[in-house]
Amino acid sequence: MRETELLIPASSLEVLKVAVIYGADAVYIGGEAFGLRAKAKNFSMEDMAEGIRFAHEHGVKVYVTANILAHNDDLEGAREYFRQLREIGPDALIISDPGMFMIAKEECPGMELHISTQANNTNYQTYLFWWQQGAKRVVSARELSLKEIKEIRDRIPEEMEIESFIHGAMCISYSGRCLLSNYFTGRDANQGACTHPCRWKYAIVEETRPGEYMPVYENERGTYIFNSKDLCMIEHIPELIEAGVDSMKIEGRMKTALYVATVARTYRRAIDNYRESKEKYLSEMDWYKAEISKCTYRQFTTGFYFGKPDENTQIYDSNTYVSEYIYLGIVGEMNEKGLARIEQRNKFCVGDEIELMKPDGRNIPVKVLEMYDEEGNAVDSAPHPKQVLWLKLSEKPDVYDILRVHGKK
Repeated sequence: MRETELLIPASSLEVLKVAVIYGADAVYIGGEAFGLRAKAKNFSMEDMAEGIRFAHEHGVKVYVTANILAHNDDLEGAREYFRQLREIGPDALIISDPGMFMIAKEECPGMELHISTQANNTNYQTYLFWWQQGAKRVVSARELSLKEIKEIRDRIPEEMEIESFIHGAMCISYSGRCLLSNYFTGRDANQGACTHPCRWKYAIVEETRPGEYMPVYENERGTYIFNSKDLCMIEHIPELIEAGVDSMKIEGRMKTALYVATVARTYRRAIDNYRESKEKYLSEMDWYKAEISKCTYRQFTTGFYFGKPDENTQIYDSNTYVSEYIYLGIVGEMNEKGLARIEQRNKFCVGDEIELMKPDGRNIPVKVLEMYDEEGNAVDSAPHPKQVLWLKLSEKPDVYDILRVHGKK
């Protein structure tokens, strides 16, 4: 059985640390330029260096995305960016553009280069091309079936790696190369500025009747004709491993720490259980499915892995996420009085019953007994976003425990 890497996204230094603690083998992040998530918080060079140090101390790799489709004006800046990255030492760069690839080879000799899904990697000859250029890994196009991935595995060098998305949002596009955002708003998805028009609600206008909107109805709420369900392969870990996938990639560089922690620890447990025995993996399937539904999602699909998607992989009546749990914060430190410091993300109050989510898979119900602001004043609630609070809970938490609550407050 090939080694299997669990690759988790991180939008910030805090989320990177959560990904590491909750089970990632590797984390992928973006800097402040040259990645395809310009609206994410992303990493300054200082945060990136600290994140790489933290990950390496825990035996976890860090990959940096530089996967825009570059224009002439991007190239000199990219060269300087790669020089800076060489100094802080990520484990690999994720690139889609051949020009960017050549610059990265020149400026970061010896660093692993991975080819992004944006490069439309749909066949074994493409994999072999990138291998000959010096790439260590290629990310498969989302349009590939498991059968096609297995055929690629059989025709490429044994030491070449295949990375495939196994969970998260799906674009209505070809390998993420979408033109809708650029066409409608002037913001180029291939330069990191996507406005997500695939989630918008559409009507039809007939050419000779300008201004006369004819709604497309699935029901009274309208229809969302480009809105895909989210990918989820938690029930198909054996098939992914048997197909030869080396790195199982989670989508979500704009997601919260709660999302990242939930997905990371669920897939970590599923992969580890399968490596122990197929019976153990199958025995906990109900737990995986219950846990994975506790982070935000748009219903689930297996994408292209078992054949081309049909009408059942789209959501026609809504563009909103299902969100069963609300993220309250993460324990940053404990003081000598047994109080937990958090930076709160949603309102909650003294007396509330909440849940501690732990990296080892336990979910522990606790009660909020006391709450203090930064000055040590007792408060009853946390009304201000990102307010720093010190909490006394009915059970003492640990650093990196996540606080969440079921349902809407």
